[in-house]
Amino acid sequence: MSNVTSRALALSTLLLSTSALAANSKPQPVPIVDTIPAARDIAFPGTIYLDVTATDLDRGIIEVRETIPATPGPLVLLAPKWLPGNHNASGQIDKLAGFTFTANGQPLRWVRDKVDVFAFHLDVPAGATSVEARFQYLSPTAEDQGRIVVTREMSNIQWNAVSLYPAGTFVRNIPVVASLTIPAGWKAATALRPTATTPGNRITFGEVAYDTLIDSPVFAGKYFRADDLGHGITLNTIADAPKELAVPAAVLAKHRALADQAVKLFGARHFDHYDFLHAITDRMGGIGLEHHRSSENQNDPGYFTDWDASVSDHNLLPHEFTHSWNGKFRRGADAWTPDYRTPMQDSLLWVYEGQTQFWGTVLEVRSGMSTKQQVLDKIALAAANLDNQPGRSWRPLSDTTNDEIISNRRPEPWNSYQRAIDYYQEGLLIWTEADMIIREKSGGKRSMDDFAHAFFGINDGDWGEVTYTYDDVVRTLNQVQPYDWAGFLKARVDDVAPTAPLAGFTNSGYRLTYGDKPTDTAKAVFKSRKVADFSYSLGFQVGKEAKLADVRWGSPAFQAGLVNGAQVIAVDGHTYSDELLADAVTTAKGGASPIILTVKRGDEVRSFSLPYHDGLRYPRFIKVGTGDGALDKLLAPR
Repeated sequence: MSNVTSRALALSTLLLSTSALAANSKPQPVPIVDTIPAARDIAFPGTIYLDVTATDLDRGIIEVRETIPATPGPLVLLAPKWLPGNHNASGQIDKLAGFTFTANGQPLRWVRDKVDVFAFHLDVPAGATSVEARFQYLSPTAEDQGRIVVTREMSNIQWNAVSLYPAGTFVRNIPVVASLTIPAGWKAATALRPTATTPGNRITFGEVAYDTLIDSPVFAGKYFRADDLGHGITLNTIADAPKELAVPAAVLAKHRALADQAVKLFGARHFDHYDFLHAITDRMGGIGLEHHRSSENQNDPGYFTDWDASVSDHNLLPHEFTHSWNGKFRRGADAWTPDYRTPMQDSLLWVYEGQTQFWGTVLEVRSGMSTKQQVLDKIALAAANLDNQPGRSWRPLSDTTNDEIISNRRPEPWNSYQRAIDYYQEGLLIWTEADMIIREKSGGKRSMDDFAHAFFGINDGDWGEVTYTYDDVVRTLNQVQPYDWAGFLKARVDDVAPTAPLAGFTNSGYRLTYGDKPTDTAKAVFKSRKVADFSYSLGFQVGKEAKLADVRWGSPAFQAGLVNGAQVIAVDGHTYSDELLADAVTTAKGGASPIILTVKRGDEVRSFSLPYHDGLRYPRFIKVGTGDGALDKLLAPR
């Protein structure tokens, strides 16, 4: 037998045996062993010292040095993963790089956990009392990398993105002293209070618990102003340009009224001081995020200086401020966690966010941030969206509270059928109806204001956390006004409902209707969102570059085969414009000829026929009742 033949037979035998192995073997899964200590409610031995340098404005690279008390033996350091207010595992581990760890001046080997990639395993040598960690946070330099947090004029430092913490202890038991260096000439705002500012614009803050640090982000900027709103509340604003910091007296008065109306509403303050962190910018990324003693807020240029045109932004500060009471002081029991590794559960977001949307909207009107008509016009847009939603046929509102974890607000192909974070606006509708019922059953003696006092107005001055359950919500409602609140909430939250819960409006003398022209408020909203809205006629919006967005399931556009992302290039043979399409819809009203859209999708260009003849339709609430109904009384200032 030749060597060639011998090798061929050996290879054939090997292939046969390998084939048999693949066909007959039954691999078993590798057991997942959690080698990370669980958080315990014990004291932490020592204080973490965190030093952050955020002066690189060209590249946005933030340098971190952290000294962590440790004892000899295994040590697990964690990057925050499950972040309160984000309602999901949104920690930015992908932005951290350059890790080095040392003890006694000697480098330590580190290993990332195979299961939890937010965890780092180290062995602390004998004689060491601490570990020093050095790394960088590589902030996004373009929108497709994430939210931009560093520009030439401002920065947003979130401590969860620039720190590690040791596993095994409740984060409320870990003391931290943090320092932050920002560019020369800049000023910073945060709920933390500085103890020293040293040369180089290095600010050192007082010792706080790690969870308080994480809950106290920083806005810093070149152009800065601070306004005292009363009640220990400060509006701190940074901007792209000095002109954006010119605040008309009447506009500032509305923000002072917001502080005043909120304290009157809840009857207690759950902060020793409160700082609005407010950026007016189109360069740093957008944000609206609650904290216990502060909130991160971004509005577009013109917020102060073109107040009427910025109406779509007037709900942001009232909403985030409300969260100090609802979401931070009072928090769903399954959303409270002892550390940032334990998964949060979002089952009560229809209270946490839904009732915050309700109270934020009420405060928006009561403070004069927007007029009652402007707010009704904005609610009409949300109500129409919810009332024309095919996804209501299969998905109850309670299930949408899982969407933060399921999709993390990523774009969806068929939003109206899939449903997303509907608990915000539908929560607003539900709690408006609850207010109407309380007023009706009590003969006008009580309202949701009484619920606010009973549920959120306890323990004045306490800025810890008090958790609640579904039963606690029902119990407090019954204390305010006896009623079948469990059945009320089950029908609106847990059951499938074909239409939106609009009784709080209809029974207060308001009807949702549709006209052929948008309200002035709707026009401002569409302009802010950079869309042309044909949602209730053709069944879509048109966004940037004339691309279709939010194509509605079952609409004329859906029936024709149009999808999100397709680019409209012509209407009835003429080059596309928003005005041309609106004119075509108007012209086709009552006629027989379809509207022809020429659309580009990828490298394919096609024409679609839409046989739609009912004209333009835009939602609004109209007053059909007489006198002041429950809704009018709800929105009146205190």
